[in-house]
Amino acid sequence: MSKSTKSTFGLKAALSLSVGMTALVAGGISATAQEEAADETKRLNTVTITATKREQTLQDVPVAVSVVDDQVIEKANIQDLGDLQSLVPSLSVGQLQSSANTNFVIRGFGNGANNAGIEPSVGVFIDGVYRSRSASQISDLPNLQRVEVLRGPQSTLFGKNASAGVISIVTRKPQFEQGGAVEGSFGNFNSYRVKGDITGPLSDTVAYSASAYYNKRDGYADDLATGDDVNQRNRYGLRGQLLFQPNEDLEIRLIGDYDKIDEICCVAGNLINGPTGGAIFALGGALDPANPFSYDVYNNFASENDIDNSGLSAQVDYSMAWADLTSITSYRMSSLTQNADSDFTSADLISVNFNETDIDTFTQEFRLTSNNTEGMFDWMVGAFYFDETVEIENDFQYGSQFRGYADFLAPGGFGAVEGFLGVPIGTTFGQGGQGPREEFGQDNTAWSIFGTLDTHLTDRLTASIGLNYTEDEKDAYGRATNSDAFSALNLDQLGYTAILAGLLGQNGVDITNPASVGPFVQANPALYGALQQGAAAAAQNPAQNPFAPLAGLQFLPPFLNFPNAVENGSTSDDNVSYTLRLAYDASDNLNVYGSYSTGFKATSWNLSRDSSPTVANFTPGNSIVDPVTGQTIVPTPSSPLGDAGLGVVNQGNGTRFAGPEEAKVWELGAKMSFDNFALNVAFFDQTIEGFQSNVFTGTGFELLNAGKQSARGIEWDITANLSDNFTVVFAGTAQDPKYDSFPDSASGDLSGQAPSGIPELSTSVSANYDFTLGDMDGYVRGDWQHEADSNYFDDPVNQAAIEAAGFERGYDLFNASIGLTTSNDISASFWVRNLTQEEFVTTAFPSVAQAGSLSGYPNQPRTYGITLRKEF
Repeated sequence: MSKSTKSTFGLKAALSLSVGMTALVAGGISATAQEEAADETKRLNTVTITATKREQTLQDVPVAVSVVDDQVIEKANIQDLGDLQSLVPSLSVGQLQSSANTNFVIRGFGNGANNAGIEPSVGVFIDGVYRSRSASQISDLPNLQRVEVLRGPQSTLFGKNASAGVISIVTRKPQFEQGGAVEGSFGNFNSYRVKGDITGPLSDTVAYSASAYYNKRDGYADDLATGDDVNQRNRYGLRGQLLFQPNEDLEIRLIGDYDKIDEICCVAGNLINGPTGGAIFALGGALDPANPFSYDVYNNFASENDIDNSGLSAQVDYSMAWADLTSITSYRMSSLTQNADSDFTSADLISVNFNETDIDTFTQEFRLTSNNTEGMFDWMVGAFYFDETVEIENDFQYGSQFRGYADFLAPGGFGAVEGFLGVPIGTTFGQGGQGPREEFGQDNTAWSIFGTLDTHLTDRLTASIGLNYTEDEKDAYGRATNSDAFSALNLDQLGYTAILAGLLGQNGVDITNPASVGPFVQANPALYGALQQGAAAAAQNPAQNPFAPLAGLQFLPPFLNFPNAVENGSTSDDNVSYTLRLAYDASDNLNVYGSYSTGFKATSWNLSRDSSPTVANFTPGNSIVDPVTGQTIVPTPSSPLGDAGLGVVNQGNGTRFAGPEEAKVWELGAKMSFDNFALNVAFFDQTIEGFQSNVFTGTGFELLNAGKQSARGIEWDITANLSDNFTVVFAGTAQDPKYDSFPDSASGDLSGQAPSGIPELSTSVSANYDFTLGDMDGYVRGDWQHEADSNYFDDPVNQAAIEAAGFERGYDLFNASIGLTTSNDISASFWVRNLTQEEFVTTAFPSVAQAGSLSGYPNQPRTYGITLRKEF
């Protein structure tokens, strides 16, 4: 059976399974039996969530949402958001080239890594506070109460950057009873993790809590060149809270936190060793060819990641007779410093690839929510303000062996140009330390007003409408200086001069001798004009220009700074998002709903050296000036930037920014809950127009809008208590993703093609058995996560190459744990993740400046350990 046939079969089987289960449960249990089920016989816990900004039970809220509570998080050894995807199939978390570059994807939609100008499509909120970048989201999870994952556009309540979904993390409030816990974990790779929390009253009206953690682990990959271990863990964090409850109507919660990451990350292995591999070894460098799961890598310096996050927030809740008022104020700072050996070899091709990013974010939200539960209407109105500053500094420098590598790609190329120009040979071009220094940044302000109205048409039928109006303004800048002299050469001009010199030589004229060339030009104007035109035509023909083959060595051409007289560096977006929903309580145990929602993500600026003017503002092309007469033989093509005299040599086209994303989703869902069984199922048809695609091409990223991307499918979440002690959860997502329209991608016309990295089927199965052993409580738990195969690349050439090499993206991961808790609240657990040592490459990409080679990030190998915990 072919891959596509198996994938289609899996999709149909999943659809049939879920539809059949829905019909079986709905039809096989009578309404009378449902209503007679006594509450005391129920073995499933009632889960309360606040992801819709109103407290509701999971079964009552008519939204596709997954909830993972603190007990599951503890038993499954979930340490960060990356681990969470093993329990939520619709969520995918990708770790890329650094600790800060983590991408969150829901239903196949999501972006935001690799460029601080690109805000995520999946919004992450911690205690109601928006975390705008992945660098501020990936630290170890604090003292949790639950994690809620809302699937599909959530812009009505969450604003501009929730076009694909929301991850809402809820931590425990301070308690007015003294308590706390200490915990220590020890595992392979010399892993140890300690954390603790304490809470209690300061007075009858004030409570506090404090928590801290430290997480350290050796890397599971070895750098055989530097001697460092790679993919380490070295993280710690502090968090303090105060809770004021002066009376029953007022509550004030203050939170302060700080966390730090200082790690060498991330391991990238060679998947396909192309023709440039020979040059790496010839220079004395090394790589481990086509062997990513050896976890042996070679770099000429360690890729360091230093991340600091801190913030303060204040939430005020005031209850009045007719409504509840909520205010959430926050100020956050995120600082990232990294230096990466991005060619992932021990040859000294890159000596510095430094980035420092500072992000300061202020947010303010007000909400007013009705609290009359007996009325016909429930409503909410609110406003949100966002003010953020992003500042970036980059420094990129060639290494000492870059020239030798360039000579392999184009033998003698640098020397030939140096000789032609009459500059010192061997010491002018391709020198270590050459490269660009850059500054980028943006100021972003946004505000929105929103509201929802639930109308209870009958005791069981509710119609809901939600509206959100958002305005978003960004002022961005980019400026650079560049000491890479070769990338600034006009090869058309050099080719013209060389070809003209040859033509003049055929006429006995030496172009370098004014006494020879001057009289010839004056005496033969028509002939010289013909020679000029012939030389110009040949210079613009890559097959005839002797220097044209060297264009591939111009990796870092000059940068056109912005804003400028043509490009103002500003964007202003506005949008109305809305939700329409009809929910029906068919019985006390069965709820069904249908909804249509829209979502919005604001413009994202390309804050990197890959930012280029658009076709509308610039037409590529270098001028050619006759070196003898000074005449302009080939002018710079006319364009707004060129006509303003702002064009730079070798400037190409691209984008400065990607315009807004607009999402739409139709959804039909059912939620059933009985004494020992629950089923949530949702059918969805979701599209995003203008999806902000950011694709790595081997030497840079291309940011642009896809025309339209869609996904249609089904999600299900089944929980069954097979006995008082044994619980099984089966969840999954089956979908049919597609680029409906993407004619101008970096890989050509992708219209009608399935996007890379989105599996048609993702499932997870969890089984938990609780038992008693003497006076101790215990559990045994197992988790299985399955992801069907999907393409690594949209580009058909790269995808064909990686398939031929035998790499597949699909996997089956097994995690397990067992634990005991004594009567005096001392617990011990043993856990293992990736029990069967499954091997797969999470992400693949063209090797940097190594045409024909592919690299990728291998998954984490088996990890295991023991955790000891004491509660008091």
